[in-house]
Amino acid sequence: MKERSPLRNWAESAVARAALGLVASLPAGPSLRVAIGIARLFDRVAPRLRRTARENLLRAGYAEPEPIVDGVFVSLGRLLHSFAHFPGIDKTNVREWIDYEGFEHYAEAKRRGKGVLFATGHLGNWELSAFAHALLTEPMQIVVRPLDNVSLDRFVAARRALSGNGVIEKKDFARGLLRALRQNEAVGILVDQNALANEGIFVDFFGTPACTSPVFAKIAARSGATVLPGFAVWRDGRFVLKFYPPLEMTGDEIADTQLVQSAVERAVREFPDQWLWIHRRWKTQP
Repeated sequence: MKERSPLRNWAESAVARAALGLVASLPAGPSLRVAIGIARLFDRVAPRLRRTARENLLRAGYAEPEPIVDGVFVSLGRLLHSFAHFPGIDKTNVREWIDYEGFEHYAEAKRRGKGVLFATGHLGNWELSAFAHALLTEPMQIVVRPLDNVSLDRFVAARRALSGNGVIEKKDFARGLLRALRQNEAVGILVDQNALANEGIFVDFFGTPACTSPVFAKIAARSGATVLPGFAVWRDGRFVLKFYPPLEMTGDEIADTQLVQSAVERAVREFPDQWLWIHRRWKTQP
């Protein structure tokens, strides 16, 4: 990969920090409107994002994609709004931002004592999901892919950790992840991304083969951890961290990978305008 120029890194970081600073400085109502406006600006300046979303939605069987694509950028604006306010969110006010649904599933997973693997994805507000869980219950570990911009990556990682969460980088995560599970901790992994052909297997996602990493299923089998789908979704004017019933894994990596992807698909079908359709989920073809 071509080395990024320091000037580009500085410019991107400066723009991101300025946008977050602006959103954080405003009163609640204007702050959210500005955040949504920034997200919609990306729609205008990068039309390929809307094209990708439209293609994905048509592939997934949605005959009228445009209103859903509009919703995607509104959803991203809500995510930007909360991320900008992370420094001001703590145990005293976190429930003003989000609440639980299905917490009994998490409690039961912890009772089993072998750790919890959150099968989550780019649905709703994945940043607030992990951040708030640490304040509402206990810190967890999150697996992330480092950003290409080193300066921006350090900034984002530090903000993600403000609520006490640990960050495990995806490039070398197996050891730290398994250690956390042995200690009966929770680990969140985004499982809805396209994988390269030499790293993934093809399973059904919205009726189309989607190349998916089987590593999540392998870790679940090796650790015996409880697999729990969970997403922070916008509903009735507020975010809800919704835990679904645990997935009973079989040890078969293809069957288990399909099980996880089917769970993600069901959640996306509940809230289609909150999933990241601008991601090229079906980029790798059989």
